[in-house]
Amino acid sequence: MLALLMVSAGISRGGESITVAKFSDGVAGEILTQEWLPLAFKKIEKHTVYSLIDDSGTVVVKAQSEAAASGLTHAMRIDPKRYPLLRWRWKVDHVIQKGDVRTRQGDDYAARIYITFAYEPDKVSFGKKVKYKAAQFLYGDVPIGAINYIWDNKTPVGAIVDNSYTDFVKMIVVESGNDKAGLWLEEERNIYQDYKLAFGEEPPMISGIAIMTDTDNTGSSATAYYGDITFAASP
Repeated sequence: MLALLMVSAGISRGGESITVAKFSDGVAGEILTQEWLPLAFKKIEKHTVYSLIDDSGTVVVKAQSEAAASGLTHAMRIDPKRYPLLRWRWKVDHVIQKGDVRTRQGDDYAARIYITFAYEPDKVSFGKKVKYKAAQFLYGDVPIGAINYIWDNKTPVGAIVDNSYTDFVKMIVVESGNDKAGLWLEEERNIYQDYKLAFGEEPPMISGIAIMTDTDNTGSSATAYYGDITFAASP
């Protein structure tokens, strides 16, 4: 798997920003830094293939998945209240027709951006701590909270759904269907507001970000492309 990370502070669209993935500064076909690491899962032997390619003059990450699942992840620490706006570019060749965000059998997505949040014990209730420890026992190293921004096949845009494995992870539908397949789309989400809406509480610090295209549950195939990713302050 290939990956690139360049973190910088600057001015973007009139506000302070942090660029966590500057893929466009890369070189197509080149192996770059290992700041973005493979994200694999227990019992899933076949992995999605990630590579840097040139797409109409801009270097991006291409993800190819054939009945496979894995991602690229980067650990970081960002205050979602100070930098609430997540901006990124993505494109898919087509959605996964057998996908279903509400079932484990359909838990596949042509493209997703995965945001994890830090475990801050002093801010977690006793009941939630017990539930979290149980989830770790069942599923391994799961985050105390995560948001998946997904490109789904049929769920309405804007829907917020519990992940089919754990309600510590919320799925938010950003794009749905094939109408925009093949087109580069610019996305923006307010992570601070999304977390409060999804979990009903103030968000802890952001602990990591991942990109992932997965097709293992449905046995399907998918190709997606990911551009630069930035966190920004509100204007």
